[in-house]
Amino acid sequence: MAIPRPEHPQPQMRRDNWMNLNGEWDFAFDFGNSGIDRKLYENEKLDRKILVPFCPESELSGIGCKDFMRAVWYRRTVSLTAEQTKGRVLLHFGAVDYECRVWVNGQAAGVHKGGYTSFEFDITKLVRPGENSLSVYAGDDTRSGRQPKGKQSGRYASHGCEYTRTTGIWQTVWLEFVPEAYIKNIRYYPNIYENTLTIQAVVKGKGTLQAKAFYEGRDCGSAEAAACADHATVTIPLSERHLWEAGCGRLYELELRFGDDLVHSYFGMREVRIDEERVLLNGKSVFQRLVLDQGFYPDGIYTAPTEEALIQDIRLSMDAGFNGARLHQKVFEPLFLYHCDRLGYLVWGEHANWGLDISAPDGLKHFLPEWMEAVCRDFNHPAIVGWCPFNETWDCQGRKQDDELLAIVYRMTKMTDITRPCIDTSGNYHVESDIFDLHDYTQDPKEFAAHYAEFAAGGKPFDPLAGRQKFIEGVPVFISEFGGIKWDVEGVNGQSWGYGDSPKTEKEFLDRYRGLVDALLDHPRMFGFCYTQLYDVEQEMNGLYTYSRKPKFDMEVIRAINSRKAAAEE
Repeated sequence: MAIPRPEHPQPQMRRDNWMNLNGEWDFAFDFGNSGIDRKLYENEKLDRKILVPFCPESELSGIGCKDFMRAVWYRRTVSLTAEQTKGRVLLHFGAVDYECRVWVNGQAAGVHKGGYTSFEFDITKLVRPGENSLSVYAGDDTRSGRQPKGKQSGRYASHGCEYTRTTGIWQTVWLEFVPEAYIKNIRYYPNIYENTLTIQAVVKGKGTLQAKAFYEGRDCGSAEAAACADHATVTIPLSERHLWEAGCGRLYELELRFGDDLVHSYFGMREVRIDEERVLLNGKSVFQRLVLDQGFYPDGIYTAPTEEALIQDIRLSMDAGFNGARLHQKVFEPLFLYHCDRLGYLVWGEHANWGLDISAPDGLKHFLPEWMEAVCRDFNHPAIVGWCPFNETWDCQGRKQDDELLAIVYRMTKMTDITRPCIDTSGNYHVESDIFDLHDYTQDPKEFAAHYAEFAAGGKPFDPLAGRQKFIEGVPVFISEFGGIKWDVEGVNGQSWGYGDSPKTEKEFLDRYRGLVDALLDHPRMFGFCYTQLYDVEQEMNGLYTYSRKPKFDMEVIRAINSRKAAAEE
């Protein structure tokens, strides 16, 4: 059997000496969440089979169970050579939803909480040459209010804008074999004015960090520095200047050595900066024509069936005249972000906060650690032009959001990454933010345009939630959700859902779409928009493409509407 998703999952931290553990694993349901008490990690075999990295809810997994699963178990054996166990052995998980516990040869290897971020365990002392057993527990309770679930349905079935759940392993699992002294992580700071790249590395052991940059195979500069207190910083003066821009990725290759450890990576030279009400890319006002992308797939749910499927979604968006996306209510996998980097596709990183009770300080411990993991992991991607930890923080059972909790998350995000803007909570309810954004699903283009006429004249934008949030003066403004026009070409058992009344004809749809988009492109104080959405997801029928990624309209027409020059552009 061919290994599913065989490509390296972390292109910015790629080593040659690795082993993909995707494929067939033993599997078991644990509906009573009693498997730890029953010591299932000691079992030599579980009663089912599953295809990793696809979640058990998906058809690709071979299971296809859509019910709630409080816990599930995985097991497989891995054969290692004496050479592979000479240095350090690192066990990586792309993502496991939600609480993951791992045993190697019956011994506890580690615990991780958070369904969307990557993690690793050093299992050097637990493995041996020959056969080794891996046992994985995944606990998942989307109805607890104590974990972010995003758009995973809180009911048995999908409904409205909530969809099929994902439980357990849903991204690649792999082993890395590294020397005793190795690079643990890296952070890049490009300076487009000095034409330099500064690299901050966290290392294990003593040695010298050596960095070499290339562009299209040409040597563009190098630097080295001895490590001190488990870190090393180098700055490479670049002999060639190639800016990362919308539609033009222009990535440099990077080779990092620390002793016997060799890491292949890449970077892009670009700057994101706020200048009063403008968001500038490399000093220029670039209108952000964004589309909402929720990262769902009919056969894999949260997991793309192939790398090509990841690329296809970016291509479909660009074919429709968008230059980027809000990656909505989900932390997307690094391989998707790599292709955004490569293609020059602007994206906003967001967490899956829905389902988490943030009405009290206790919510912070269930949110902040995983969000910080996401920001740190994805810091180096030039495609990410901003962060948005929360989306639409509605009141929960009559309890209002803890404003201080949101402010703390915003401030921690800025402390961790000063190079990008951060929206505290997209749409509502704003507390402290670099950008003021609004969601407006008004379907009448004239009424929609009238909402922002006063703002164009120097006043404040229309905000139906003004009683709960104050307009933040002097910051950039954009409409980060609008449209959502329902257009059902496939039908979902009469349960299709979208915003407002569905147009009667394709011409009516295109006229409405053009009117809504024009209102924002022509607005002198808007720096961008985000249309809902790129493709249908299950019963939600407001995509420009179907769930199977077939175009609903002539995309040349949509492209022409989206791509004309905006008033705010230079």
